[in-house]
Amino acid sequence: MPSRQQVGRLFFMQLPFFDEPSGHVISLQDGELLYYPHFFTAEISDSYFRLLMEQIDWKQEGMMMYGKQVLFPRLMAWYGDVGSSYAFSGKRYEPAAWTTTLSAINKLVSSAAGVTFNSVLLNRYRNGNDSMGWHADDEPELGLNPVIASVNFGATRRFMFRHQQAGLKYELNLTHGSLLIMKGSLQHYWQHQVPKTAKSMAERINLTFRVIKAVV
Repeated sequence: MPSRQQVGRLFFMQLPFFDEPSGHVISLQDGELLYYPHFFTAEISDSYFRLLMEQIDWKQEGMMMYGKQVLFPRLMAWYGDVGSSYAFSGKRYEPAAWTTTLSAINKLVSSAAGVTFNSVLLNRYRNGNDSMGWHADDEPELGLNPVIASVNFGATRRFMFRHQQAGLKYELNLTHGSLLIMKGSLQHYWQHQVPKTAKSMAERINLTFRVIKAVV
């Protein structure tokens, strides 16, 4: 009788990964998005969601604010190649080793983005109270014009952008199995967030694949 891992591999081999072959470009002032609303099929998305819920070492991280520890309103995890440590919100995170599931997703996403990602930040939104505040992914380790690929499994959540100088706004609903690629000079000019909502929401897992570079 095949093991659960072998059954999982057979399942993924027999199902198509993609619902549509290409995404559509969203041109913004000072940046560009490439959005695949159905990058993964519903069956594959459901299975990846279950595997990530079970396999990832989820933790509630936090930061020091006014002399006390404030917890982030979501669960997090950081995985990647050896040496791909990442600093944000006053803390440095060392990566856990890639799981088989994360490696498989990374291979597909890297192919679509034309970039070989060496790390991934995972965020788990347990309900509508979990959120991500306004920020830009502009840390020095990401390089000048980083390409960042955002994969979404689970509940659909609003993903909002605001231009830091021109006052422009843009919004997407990131759906189950979708892929959003952020590129160009976007991180220099735009911030993004996942806001809280009073609506009853199921859980959502977001993976943002990145290339961590050595800072000299």
